[in-house]
Amino acid sequence: MAVLVMTGTNSAAPIRVLIVDDHPIVREGIAALIERQADMVTVGEASSGEEAIACYAAFLPDVTLMDVQMPGTGGIAAVEAIRSGSADAAILMLTTYPGDAQAVRAIQAGAAGYLLKNSIRKELLDAIRSVHAGRRAVSPDIAHALAVHALDERLSEREVAILRLIADGHANKQIAWRLGVSTDTIKANLKQLFAKLGVDDRTHAVTVAVRRGFIDR
Repeated sequence: MAVLVMTGTNSAAPIRVLIVDDHPIVREGIAALIERQADMVTVGEASSGEEAIACYAAFLPDVTLMDVQMPGTGGIAAVEAIRSGSADAAILMLTTYPGDAQAVRAIQAGAAGYLLKNSIRKELLDAIRSVHAGRRAVSPDIAHALAVHALDERLSEREVAILRLIADGHANKQIAWRLGVSTDTIKANLKQLFAKLGVDDRTHAVTVAVRRGFIDR
């Protein structure tokens, strides 16, 4: 577990930030940004969801910066675990992909914000201050994706499972066997799935599903 403890020197209590990301360079970059702010201080770092849960309990930060995709316990599962014990935890998600479906899951889990990593230098500091003040913070690209797909029909658990199996290279007969249904049922599910995603074939379905965050690749 990587932990960095610091103390603020300004008279007003600084915003205490926990940084969670499985890439050390990302953590170092964020810590360097925070270090230059008079109203913020890094209290800890973690490289996984499991470490994030433990560090949150140890340091009780004001704001937690949480990577979405990490080996083992992912960011969204870590948010759920932290929020189950601390309903007022302010957690800001960081992601590489502007997928609306993944953003919805994060917000439903209790995240207060959702930022793209490529906009960290422009948006992160204001976002930290916003979620600390009880407001939400969402990158414009993600907000746009959420607005565009707000009225779309949601995918069912079976449809998401089918997408994962397609992405792993399984044919309809194999998917049917794995899900315990008939091949005709899978064909009907695919027809409905393609309509929801606005695609015409399996390859395009996987591409759109990954981009929007329904499945990880």
